Amino acid sequence: MKGGYTGKIARVNLTDRSVSTLPTEKYLAFGGGHGIGSAIFFDLVGDQLPFDAFDPRNLIMMIASPFSGTFMPGSGRVDVQGLSPMLYPIEWFGHSNFGGRFTAQLKFAGWDGVVVEGAADKPCWINIINDKVVIEDANGIWGMDTWDTQQEIARRVMPSLRHGEWAEVSDDDYSTQVPAVVCCGPAGETKSRLGCLLQGPGSQAALCGFGGVFGSKNLKAISAIGTGSVPIADPKAFMDARLWFNKFQWNVDNPREGNRFLSGMYRVSAGAPSGANTTNGTVPLVPARAAACASCPRGCRMRTASSDSNESVCGGTMTFGTLGASGDQKKTRRNNDLMQKYGFGHWQLIPTKNYLKNLYDRGLVGKGKMIECDLPLDQWDSESFPDMLMEAMASRKGIGNDLAEGAARFAKKYGLLEEDLHKGVLPLTYWGTSDHYDARIEVEWGYGSLLGERDLMLHMMSDYPLHWMAWTGDPFLTAEQAARLYTDAMAPYNGDIFMADYSEERMYSESKVKSVAWVKHYEKFWIGAGGFCGWRWPMCITCTTEDRRGPTPEAEPKFWNAVTGQNLSFADGMEIGHKIYTLDRAIWVLQGRHRDMEVFPDYIYDQPSRGSEMPMYINGEWNYVNGAGRKVDRKKFEDWKTKFYKFEGYNPENGYPTRKTLEGMGLKNVADLLKKRGKLG
Repeated sequence: MKGGYTGKIARVNLTDRSVSTLPTEKYLAFGGGHGIGSAIFFDLVGDQLPFDAFDPRNLIMMIASPFSGTFMPGSGRVDVQGLSPMLYPIEWFGHSNFGGRFTAQLKFAGWDGVVVEGAADKPCWINIINDKVVIEDANGIWGMDTWDTQQEIARRVMPSLRHGEWAEVSDDDYSTQVPAVVCCGPAGETKSRLGCLLQGPGSQAALCGFGGVFGSKNLKAISAIGTGSVPIADPKAFMDARLWFNKFQWNVDNPREGNRFLSGMYRVSAGAPSGANTTNGTVPLVPARAAACASCPRGCRMRTASSDSNESVCGGTMTFGTLGASGDQKKTRRNNDLMQKYGFGHWQLIPTKNYLKNLYDRGLVGKGKMIECDLPLDQWDSESFPDMLMEAMASRKGIGNDLAEGAARFAKKYGLLEEDLHKGVLPLTYWGTSDHYDARIEVEWGYGSLLGERDLMLHMMSDYPLHWMAWTGDPFLTAEQAARLYTDAMAPYNGDIFMADYSEERMYSESKVKSVAWVKHYEKFWIGAGGFCGWRWPMCITCTTEDRRGPTPEAEPKFWNAVTGQNLSFADGMEIGHKIYTLDRAIWVLQGRHRDMEVFPDYIYDQPSRGSEMPMYINGEWNYVNGAGRKVDRKKFEDWKTKFYKFEGYNPENGYPTRKTLEGMGLKNVADLLKKRGKLG
């Protein structure tokens, strides 16, 4: 197997309390992370679909990548997979991911991943110490918040550990490390569909509701600590690649154009440490520093001297309150800390709480109103209200019981879903997850999310660097330069500059077919299987080099081959990504997916866009143009979908993968099951 893998995956059955292993080698064709997880899910339970996310047959899987535990910059995230209770209207086979230290410790313990099946008859947690995997009693831990849970489990695993000192992990094995614990909070214990999984103070698997899956299995946490190391096939090649990469990395001592790239949104896209993507400007200033996940040079989280910071990223820092000099940042951080402790996924909590406020403003919720509510909604802006709201949701008291189901199911219960989705009052653009970047303008994000199972949430992947260029008011590249640099990196489709044209003319073009396919394939392999962080990869454009070219597509295979010893090209990785995406689609088809379901809510077709400045080629010229007022044309989008299905090798009549496509990818067993179910394209 050469480097990057330990060779085994832990399989834990909570129903019969058994622990066994799965051989990693069987799944090497899927790379790692998301790819291996999808293949295992199909092998173990694919023929039992459909069933519900809270069914004991559902799996919860956390698979590492070959880079986990190495010094690969901006990699090592863990993909969490299984049926997702948050997604709507069907609990699709989905994924989320988080950073922190978990995958590194899992690999140091000698495991490429952990697969959990069944459900325990009483609360438990999984204790991984090197080769030993034990199902432990969660007595005294069940009911704790996420932070206390991690501290208590660390104390139980290594009672002699003292800060900065060596402690015994197992016989004759010592470490100064604290166990990496991923857990659900009170929200997950009560099977809230908003429940997240948390590792550390703020590394969330925020989407899909996997905290609720933990709760349904009576599983509080998984802890991992190891004293081993990760084998690297060619250490010299890996170090050479790491040194080569320095020119693409932000140099805090000698930044290129520091006055420009240390301000605003440029700071984030430049790769400069940005402290939770927030400012820290409230007077009196709180001393703060950047924090990063294992092996990452990015530093996109923040720790404050006052400790009232949760090391969250982006949306996790702004769920409650207003950030910036005009907001009360101390109150904001306090409330976001409470969110992390309760174990709510921020990207699912935001639309739910905002919808509740909208209903209150419309006079539809409150005492004696259409929707009865005993929460003091007139105190919405008070310091104590967020705690009251989250406590009600986590304990499922009163209206909190309905809100814990998420915005889509809450609206459906009270007969408001169809109308509010139609108007865009409830902007759940893709499968019950919130509008993020406008599908009427930023096509890869919108189309790519809809043709998946959830919000894309991969910030450097589609058009992110391109729209930030214009947002700054001082673009360091012209629209044509940005489009050309970006598409030059998009192998194997590079050379088509119109993949980065966001004009209305190009929304339904073959160029957009290729760009969305590129996004899905990169997402599934380099991000999902490789554990690359979506805040840093792909890097098609950079401000750190003189020619502004990023390391993509050269860096990814350079690092992959050095660690694994394989001889993989970037295009090879993208083809594996196509294979993983096709396997995921086959699983969705078994759950009931059809092309007729892959449509946006009415407001995307009927309501005008708020606009966003993007590179557009209009009347023979490239410029940054705001697309305000645009709508998605229903018929043209359906025609575009037909082109996309054909491009990917799916039946355009229903979106099902064809036997020719599946067998060409080595997925004959998948084709046979789809044929048996009458769902083969």
